[in-house]
Amino acid sequence: MLNVKLDREEGIAILEPEGTLTEDDFASAVGVIDPHIERIGPLQGIIIHVGTFPGWASFASMLTHLKFVREHHRQVRKVALVTDSAVVNAAETIGSHMVEAEVRTYPFDQLEQARQWILGPETDA
Repeated sequence: MLNVKLDREEGIAILEPEGTLTEDDFASAVGVIDPHIERIGPLQGIIIHVGTFPGWASFASMLTHLKFVREHHRQVRKVALVTDSAVVNAAETIGSHMVEAEVRTYPFDQLEQARQWILGPETDA
């Protein structure tokens, strides 16, 4: 299950995976995020808040995840990975080469600091 919370005023989506990720999880995220992008424009940021990376339910789920990233990376200014997972933390390095958004990692207990970074000015990392 992927819990998606959208702060419409701030333009921040918080994604909190619980269990392995499925194709339906990303369809649900699209259903929440895309209408906001269509009405308002790009998100200020996405926060991925997860203690440890849960993995994907199937290869198709992983491909759906990659498609989600490909279709949305130009519609998001910043991405914060808020986790203690080494696997997800490695995504900062990989992701910074694949997406236009600025990407940073924060320890799992620093959700508010990540939110403040997203709301702050753009930086040249």
